Amino acid sequence: MFAYTVRRLLQFIPTIVAITLIIFLLLNVLPGNAALMAGGKNRLPDDVMEKLKERWGLNKPIHVRYLLYMKDLAQGDLGTSFFAREKVSQMLASRLWPTLKLACTALLIACLLGIPLGFYSALRQGTWVDTVTMVGAVSGVSMPQFWLGLLLMFLFSVQFKLLPTFGYGEGAAVNLILPSLTLGVGYMALLARTTRAAVVEILTQDYVRTARAKGLTKIWVNRKHVFRNTLVLLLTSAGLQFGSLIGETVVVETLFSWPGIGSLLVNSIFYRDTPVTQGCILVIIIGFLVINLVVDLLYGVIDPRIKYQ
Repeated sequence: MFAYTVRRLLQFIPTIVAITLIIFLLLNVLPGNAALMAGGKNRLPDDVMEKLKERWGLNKPIHVRYLLYMKDLAQGDLGTSFFAREKVSQMLASRLWPTLKLACTALLIACLLGIPLGFYSALRQGTWVDTVTMVGAVSGVSMPQFWLGLLLMFLFSVQFKLLPTFGYGEGAAVNLILPSLTLGVGYMALLARTTRAAVVEILTQDYVRTARAKGLTKIWVNRKHVFRNTLVLLLTSAGLQFGSLIGETVVVETLFSWPGIGSLLVNSIFYRDTPVTQGCILVIIIGFLVINLVVDLLYGVIDPRIKYQ
């Protein structure tokens, strides 16, 4: 397993290089730059803009800028924000915990509700319970997060005044409820559908029929044979969803004014603060790669038949 882990970690390098190149090119070929945004609605004088471009290195050829960026990145330096004049690494460090808290809570909600719903729906397939559950799951998957967030905000904040409308506050759990629900409902529905499909397929397997023919109780069969054999698939789904959750916090954090990496990314794109944008995307990509690696390593723990070469 150690050799496999090292090999996978080494594979991160070309992936990160390729992604940074694509992101860098996209951010630098688009019209406009940070010097134009610095003046706001009023355009700065040309000489001032030239000084800003020189200070930020925007007057250099694009290939030179990329090589300098990769040189700094290899040394662990993500650069300095054009406008905040703060190290990008420090800005990301202060925003990472709120994003992780939001994503982990949303995933917890999705797993605690989605897996039992999908499992119960599969055991009651063909009944009204199954139909209602799957209709709800399809609705949850299809519902835009932005619209759901506005709906929850209107109901629980405006109408009933039970929860704060937006903001991080002092990090209290009450501020986390609406954003995590908005982020987690869609994945809860997706996880319910995935669980149901996996359980329905396993229920038709010969070893399940054999276990029932031996007179084992339904609870024993479902726990030892059905649920256990769905764990690998559920782990894959949950792991990929968590990686996606980190990326999709952009919408929720912007909507609820949540001080995470997602909202920082949106603001940096708006102001063309390229170092911050590159840093945010890089953190999201690395997080996704690490989560996939952890999920792959957990396969061997859940299913001893899986061997790492």
